[in-house]
Amino acid sequence: MTSRPLTTNPRDFGRVAVLLGGTSSEREVSLDSGRNVLEALQGRGVDAHAVDGIPALVQALTASGGRRFDRVFNILHGNRGGGEDGVLQGLLEALGVPYTGSGVLGSALSMDKIRTKQVWLSVGLPTPGYVSLQRGEDVIAAAHKLGLPVIVKPACEGSSVGITRCFRDADLAAAVELAARYEGPLLVEQLVQGDEFTVAVLGSEALPSIRIVPAGEYYDYHAKYVAEDTQYLCPGLAGAAEQELQTLALAAFFAAGCSGWGRVDFMRDRGGKPWLLEVNTAPGMTSHSLVPKAARQRGIDFEELCWRVLETSFHARGATEGAR
Repeated sequence: MTSRPLTTNPRDFGRVAVLLGGTSSEREVSLDSGRNVLEALQGRGVDAHAVDGIPALVQALTASGGRRFDRVFNILHGNRGGGEDGVLQGLLEALGVPYTGSGVLGSALSMDKIRTKQVWLSVGLPTPGYVSLQRGEDVIAAAHKLGLPVIVKPACEGSSVGITRCFRDADLAAAVELAARYEGPLLVEQLVQGDEFTVAVLGSEALPSIRIVPAGEYYDYHAKYVAEDTQYLCPGLAGAAEQELQTLALAAFFAAGCSGWGRVDFMRDRGGKPWLLEVNTAPGMTSHSLVPKAARQRGIDFEELCWRVLETSFHARGATEGAR
């Protein structure tokens, strides 16, 4: 069972900034998530207010004579103007403002898929083989080193932005061109063929897994945020296989220095072995999003989920969770 709420009094949260929007490639998803979170918190009596982007938040926190926010519900997605790359977290730490989710280390590390994989491999956690590429380096050689098929994607983006699956050498040039629209190195990764799963983490608990079954061949941006025919099977597995996935999700989450709440994404190959893909430290909270679906399976409705996530702003980061 999920632990009881830390408080039942909305006044304990004070004045809350729901930080949404921003300037990352995931702005529209963040706006949608933020609207839902704001409505849920206000519905529970929380003094919550929308703030669009980090500059607006800084202005609100530092303006002379302004009403200071007591804490921040971070629902910005992505990096470079999003709230998942550690920049926002460092700012709020410096200003002494509590916030939801992972701290500086967990946020920054998880935004960089390459370095997350390096950490996982160092502690023996399974993740697909990869090659890190700087712009202009030989993608064909990287793909041949891993063995086709591969995925080419930006190393520091989310929401399936800039991803291409490559089954032939002829696919690689267009894949690099797409991924190179985004800043940072490229990640060429072995393509695991099988089923896609995700496991949400809330506090120190893994919620039921979700098996994602898109109507098309892949769970891409359209299937995530637009399509109404994607199937979400929750729990995605049963018995020992479900327990294995939840245990691995917690191990991956804490190894990456994460805390509070988040979501760990997997592929499960045709032999039944799970492979870690990435951690999302500020997952989506849209009508299509996965954490609310897993929470609902555990008996936690959307308003209660937002309340529990807001409670993560009460916790010090990197102590109990990071030591697991």
